[in-house]
Amino acid sequence: MTGSNPPSSGAAPGSGAKVIHVTTVDMSLDLLLKPQLVAFAEAGYEVVGASAPGPHVEELEAVGVRHVPLVHATRSMDPVADLRLAWELYRLFVRERPDVVHTHTPKPGWFGRPAARAARVPAVVNTVHGLYATPDDGLARRAVVYALERAASACSDAELLQSSEDVPVLRRLRVPQRKLTVLGNGIDLARFAPPTSAQRSASRAALGLADHHVAVGVVGRLVWEKGLREVIAMATELRRTHPSARVLVAGGVEPDKADGLTALDLERVSAESGIEFVGELRPIDSFYDALDLYVLASYREGFPRSAMEAAAKGLPLVLTDIRGCRQVVDPEVNGALVPPRDAGALTAAVSRLVDDADLRTRLGEGSTAKAATDFDQQNVIDITLDTYARLLGNRAS
Repeated sequence: MTGSNPPSSGAAPGSGAKVIHVTTVDMSLDLLLKPQLVAFAEAGYEVVGASAPGPHVEELEAVGVRHVPLVHATRSMDPVADLRLAWELYRLFVRERPDVVHTHTPKPGWFGRPAARAARVPAVVNTVHGLYATPDDGLARRAVVYALERAASACSDAELLQSSEDVPVLRRLRVPQRKLTVLGNGIDLARFAPPTSAQRSASRAALGLADHHVAVGVVGRLVWEKGLREVIAMATELRRTHPSARVLVAGGVEPDKADGLTALDLERVSAESGIEFVGELRPIDSFYDALDLYVLASYREGFPRSAMEAAAKGLPLVLTDIRGCRQVVDPEVNGALVPPRDAGALTAAVSRLVDDADLRTRLGEGSTAKAATDFDQQNVIDITLDTYARLLGNRAS
């Protein structure tokens, strides 16, 4: 179970060594990891993605990432399917003989790390995109999640953490310090940059926004856990007190999620609150260009990509005061943090920004500066490549 073979390629790390990145769904490989996967390939690795099949596979293959479909990868907690997933991953690793297996998101991490170790993969890496339980969750949830994390982490060689707040939790679970590296998170700062006046005007016109409108934007999966109840309450109040405010939400419905909104929900919410659901926009860049401020009212995050993108676009932010969001917002520098599940606090913070254009400008400039310093994806790529090289070098020696 704990043995290992030397790298199957027999080459120096990065010179044809094979790395398999495992996620639950193909959307994660495409929207969250694709720039990193391309960079790893450019560094000389053979890069493979494994996930449930879906519409994003074509995007991956277009940039040269081979995709392996996982039949038993599901988002829902299903013990039978999960055991089948573990066996499917084991067989995949035995067949492909990768030099590195790199798991992402909870279920691939829980089942992929033991499967990779059992298959004698030389280097097993896991990215913690935010532990699936936090100290604020109930005892039952924490007990299950922490037990799974502790067991799975015993099978890894390196744990890359997006949030520094997860470090003390994993240390209490007796994950060795030598395995832990704070990875952070990053985006393409060349792509996400403040718009020109012409870009902004065109984007606003496409969404039907007039000059006097103050556009409040939300980007994310349409599930209640993203704080949509509070967003709805905020929009309903703004409709009454700030008629110039327009609340726009970009994201797709997720019918397979237990807390997902349905098409009927969207109709009802739009009629009651005035929220404009604009769908899942790809690319998302021009949506940010049309906004005046960005909101994320989520209850749980690892290190929110949408908030980083909005910051890099030069927007002031209103986020919930939770892990991950605290790494994106410096209060009164580039935005505000409000308690989760507090519609009144969210409404007050957004109303303040709707009322004060000068404040929006000042905080937006703070967002641009923070993004340039803290959100460059090249840092994430460099740390990950260093981890691969170190582990494969250790195994080879």
